[in-house]
Amino acid sequence: MNQPVRLALALVLVWGAAAPARAAQVERVKRERSVAVTGSPLEPIPVVRVAHGTPTVFLFPSPINRKTLTFDETRIRVLDAGERSVIVQPVADLPDGERYEIGVYFADGRSPSRAAFVLLTDPAEVDLRIDVTRSEQAEVCPDAPPRETKPEDLLLMGLVDKEGVTVTPIKSHEAPARGFAVTAALAYRSKGWVLVDMRVENSAGQRSWLPREAVFTGRAGLPLRARVVIHGDDAILPDSAKRVLVVAEVAQLSANPVFTVEVLGDDRTLVLHNVRFPKAGAGGGQ
Repeated sequence: MNQPVRLALALVLVWGAAAPARAAQVERVKRERSVAVTGSPLEPIPVVRVAHGTPTVFLFPSPINRKTLTFDETRIRVLDAGERSVIVQPVADLPDGERYEIGVYFADGRSPSRAAFVLLTDPAEVDLRIDVTRSEQAEVCPDAPPRETKPEDLLLMGLVDKEGVTVTPIKSHEAPARGFAVTAALAYRSKGWVLVDMRVENSAGQRSWLPREAVFTGRAGLPLRARVVIHGDDAILPDSAKRVLVVAEVAQLSANPVFTVEVLGDDRTLVLHNVRFPKAGAGGGQ
């Protein structure tokens, strides 16, 4: 058993021992069980039984993003949240018929990306420990359209904070020797990430070009590896253009970050010098 799991269980035992017993209440049966999360909209949200005075620990199979934890603070207390565990306890036994949801996103972004549970109080049972299992792929009905990402998802996933998203334009760039031209380019900045959104033209007479990876190199510090997203997922044909997104995750930025952005393809590299990202919370149109 790894250290985070041992610590979580130790905390549960300590809090459980410290909770005063109520003589008038019949002791609930304490259970430990596995609960699967699928992320499918067709599957009901798993139910977990909680009780005042008995902490319930959730043990996750992979790291979670603790900043994305959502719950009703007026009815539920989170006693501890670790890398792979969350310990909860209701402020008081939940009245019959009342249910409250708790949810958290996984840190790796794989599907299912979020684990959610419905909490209720059962007079006969309480879940002491929930071992969360995670299906590799959610089963989705072929007729059901995929869920679109909504603005609130960015907040819940910790990708946007109170500073919001800031953006500045990037000057058009031409590199005839390499067969590229870049237009309609923008530099975005938000919490923990920077992104370049640009229209890349592949000159006539050149070979088809498929960007595969990118690197952001600043004036100081180590280069940042970035991922590339291209509209349509296929190569840019000669004498044509496509929208290309380049995004890098970064823990901390300077006040006025400036990068050289290199986008590596099959046989050519697109280089943008002096890409200036906006100040945090600076707004757009600069």
